[in-house]
Amino acid sequence: MNLEYENSFEIQGGNFQEAGDISVFIKKKLQNLGVAREILRRVAIAVYESEINIISYASKGIIHISISPESVVIDAEDEGPGIENIELAMRAGYSTATDKIREMGFGAGMGIPNIMNCSDKFTITSELNKGTHLTIIINISNNDAEKNR
Repeated sequence: MNLEYENSFEIQGGNFQEAGDISVFIKKKLQNLGVAREILRRVAIAVYESEINIISYASKGIIHISISPESVVIDAEDEGPGIENIELAMRAGYSTATDKIREMGFGAGMGIPNIMNCSDKFTITSELNKGTHLTIIINISNNDAEKNR
């Protein structure tokens, strides 16, 4: 089994019609590579939440996925307004979503907390009027994944 894959996916802000496409694609790719179901779930959630954040708040963004025998690394970077208060944004339930986004069923304030909960390592940086960058690492190796859960 060759457990290696790398790809980048461009995301257009406001394009809710394609929301979730990348996470479904990556989940299928990991299934084909024989990755454990729990890892699939965590990666799919992290990628989905990253997609939704870019679509909801940024003009555009990119998600880069790198899969190795040890881990899945997800880099999500957007060109958007940035996050004014990262500590607040990391709290469950905090949201800056517009009414329009909430009417579509998004913007509950669980995106970043869900990503954090699915990650073995998580970093976030943001610059106002430039954008936000997330790095999410999910360990594949059972020993690594178990000790960090």
